[in-house]
Amino acid sequence: MRRWLVLLLAGLALACGAAKASPAPSAASDHPTSITRDGVKLTFAQEARAEAIGNKLRCLVCQNETVENSRAGLAKQFRTIIRHRVAAGDSNRQIIAFMVKRYGIYVLLKPPFRPETWLLWLSPGIAALIGLAVLLFARRRRRATPPPLSPEETDRLKELLS
Repeated sequence: MRRWLVLLLAGLALACGAAKASPAPSAASDHPTSITRDGVKLTFAQEARAEAIGNKLRCLVCQNETVENSRAGLAKQFRTIIRHRVAAGDSNRQIIAFMVKRYGIYVLLKPPFRPETWLLWLSPGIAALIGLAVLLFARRRRRATPPPLSPEETDRLKELLS
């Protein structure tokens, strides 16, 4: 929802900019052209870029939440770093590469399929195979019936029960 709001505000900012550039006087100068979030002042387009980048990164505290959706203090620091780098003019790839270099590949919400992430990508399948093997082993073990008692064991059992 916040993303749509930012896109709507960016559209309004563009419309205000077009109205401001036109020769006819208007009250468009009263509308804001920038937004301050996490202590960084950005244009609406830059804010939309920062949010898009933040939605590709994982909060290391919450683990299954994006940096943009998390309320953790570390996520706020990540958002601030992202916004500072967007304001500095870094590209999306440069910002993501910086975050990966600094915090590791686990910071990516969808890490690439590379040798160092094979275990991460394949672990659900491996866990399912291990679970299936355990079930089959337990089922096979349960089917085995104990051998019948020998005559000596039967006599001993009768002696104990009487």
